[in-house]
Amino acid sequence: MNEFIITFRETLEAALIVGIIYTVISRQGLTKEIKQLWYAVIASIITSVVVGLSLMSIKDSIGNASIEKLVEAVLMYVTAGLLWYVIFWLSKQVSNKEALEGQTSQAIQTSGMALFFLVFFAILREGFETAIFLMGSFSVLGSFSYVGFFLGMFIAVLIGYMVVVQGRKVDLTRFFRITTFLLAVFASGMIAYGTHEAEEFLVKGDHLEWVGLEDKSLEDGTVIKAKDQIARVWNVHKPKPSLAEGESDFFYSYNLHGKDKYSHWLHDKGRVGVFLKGFTGYNSNPNWPEFLLWFISLAFGLRLWRKFYFSK
Repeated sequence: MNEFIITFRETLEAALIVGIIYTVISRQGLTKEIKQLWYAVIASIITSVVVGLSLMSIKDSIGNASIEKLVEAVLMYVTAGLLWYVIFWLSKQVSNKEALEGQTSQAIQTSGMALFFLVFFAILREGFETAIFLMGSFSVLGSFSYVGFFLGMFIAVLIGYMVVVQGRKVDLTRFFRITTFLLAVFASGMIAYGTHEAEEFLVKGDHLEWVGLEDKSLEDGTVIKAKDQIARVWNVHKPKPSLAEGESDFFYSYNLHGKDKYSHWLHDKGRVGVFLKGFTGYNSNPNWPEFLLWFISLAFGLRLWRKFYFSK
């Protein structure tokens, strides 16, 4: 679902931008400029793919598990910040049709390459945003839905074609209102997962003393590890090797991810929990900073969403 929402939103914006510029050029019968438009679109798509693959390659090349978790934490925070910037503060070209038409006319009069670069960087921005957001989603879920990716792209291009080329009336405000709401929730999930990965960095790098946690030895000789002292808001549905007598296995999956244990559907790696984790940042054992930052960021995002779309 994340792949569909992200790809649909970003592709729709790109399709509307291309459609508006195409309409301006075609009205003037500028065949050469139309070719440059499509060259710019193709070049920006290829560049976006290269950028995305390069970022994934850099991330995968990190050999240190602790540093990898730190990089993922930073990536999550950056992704959330970009999401908020893109959906709330960034003045999209598509939201100001007159300004985009003016830029297009000016680019045509300036030089052939001016039009190329106008289209190239406008679409490249959308492609770069898509690559970053999808990387964040993949880091959380550990999987990628090609169906959602291509379906979102197809529907967005279709709507863009209907609106700009065929001139049909489509309530784009409703589309953007819904997708902005979903992306605001998604951004808070990125914050939560980033905080979780920051915890993993501290644990795997033996840095918990930075936050005042150290191994403790009790009088009976028992040692309580520093990681076991991390305060949790809740810790539910932990995978277990066997079920209690009389306990139904309906809500459990056995040997999930190759582990010989029963995992509850609501565990963050369970069949339902993994969806909630990927979309909302749900965790079956969140630490307090993770929960508080998730709650604050969600309230912040939804407040902005309400102000952006419903304030007079």
